[in-house]
Amino acid sequence: MNNKPLKRITKPTARLLAVEILTRIVRENAYSNILLNQALQKKQLSRVDGNLLTRLVYGVLQHRLTLEYWLEPFIKGKKLEPWVQQLLLVSLYQLQYLDKIPARAVLNEAIEIAKSKGHDGVRKFVTGVLHAILRTGVRNFEELQQPTKRLSIVYSVPEWIINRLQQQVGDKKTIKILSSLAQIPHGAVRVNQSRITVAAAKKQLMAAGFEVEQSAVFTGSLLLKKGHVLDSPLFQTGKLMLQDESAALVVDSMQLSGTEQVLDACAAPGGKTMQIADELTTGQVTALDIHRHKVELIKENAKKCDFSAKVKAVTLDARAAGTRFAAQSFAQVLVDAPCSGIGLLRRKPEIRYEKSPQDSVNLQQIQLEILESVAPLVAAGGKLTYSTCTILKTENQDVITLFLKKHPEFEQLETTTSLPVKKAGQLALTIYPDEYNSDGFFIATLRRKKTVEMN
Repeated sequence: MNNKPLKRITKPTARLLAVEILTRIVRENAYSNILLNQALQKKQLSRVDGNLLTRLVYGVLQHRLTLEYWLEPFIKGKKLEPWVQQLLLVSLYQLQYLDKIPARAVLNEAIEIAKSKGHDGVRKFVTGVLHAILRTGVRNFEELQQPTKRLSIVYSVPEWIINRLQQQVGDKKTIKILSSLAQIPHGAVRVNQSRITVAAAKKQLMAAGFEVEQSAVFTGSLLLKKGHVLDSPLFQTGKLMLQDESAALVVDSMQLSGTEQVLDACAAPGGKTMQIADELTTGQVTALDIHRHKVELIKENAKKCDFSAKVKAVTLDARAAGTRFAAQSFAQVLVDAPCSGIGLLRRKPEIRYEKSPQDSVNLQQIQLEILESVAPLVAAGGKLTYSTCTILKTENQDVITLFLKKHPEFEQLETTTSLPVKKAGQLALTIYPDEYNSDGFFIATLRRKKTVEMN
């Protein structure tokens, strides 16, 4: 057998790039959204192929456990190189989920990629597996008798996450959440309204060929159904920010007057910092991050948005904030805490395979340490806003409850936003992914009492 590698494909295709991006995610724990943005910014693909690339990467990640369950009988435990595994998953995803793509087109390009990246034996193996799938079809889920295991394979979500959700919200709501995670995330942007009105931004985007809808979650957000916003002059000049509409609710809930001194304790990459700055007039936001390169990114974003005068970016671990700033020196403090990110499974689907139950426990400790550090910095009558992009109670209301037990000088207020998105009877705001087709988010609003009640 001639195992000499064959000639590589010189022109990148959506399928080839999808295989390469997915392989990097597996090998390097890279984030899909970052790799996709990098690939799309290179402008090697047409808009149609760019959309296909996005669909393939997100589709394989969102359905990985299902696809692996279907693929296993055809590879019978054979150890595959990561790129070969991803090539088969990309091909299987198209065959099972993208019925407008002819099977022959899927097969032909898979063979070309196998020839390009491997030797003739790999080509024959890939060809044989895909022919077998087309000939016999994939197995169903009937052999999965254990209910949680079956849900895990059907919805491609690890069992521990399903168990947590069932405990929190019950079986019916869990199914709704799981079903929503298979949807392709929409593109959302937030308008810097001190730079341009929402109406003007929408008009310019539509004139440029974008399909635009007004968000039902936040008045300053727009949903892009068609088009790549990275190419828009509005984005390039800082009038628009890439930010999910649920994430925009965090600063919305702070109800800033514009004159405050604000601390954004966990600020990178700076989306919420820029939103705070957008609402400030004479006030200033101090943005912290532990990593210097991320602080530089915040500064770059502030410059692009023309907010440099209102943003002070500092390299500092939020857990040390109490040693750097004077007591009660901020009218508002935001802790957008490091978390498991389980609310982002639609936008960053690979997260579900990387996290474990212990991660939530470990993160809760870090979250409490950050709150402990910044609490003394909140002025009397000032607000401490706590947010995460997870939907796990361990990192959300449990953290607030533990914090308040130690800090009677704080009280939890009802979290309110410009639009009525919150359920009645709850102090905190939890947005689940199924409710608005947005990211999952948690927001709690605390206030330092002006006087501490004595027992």
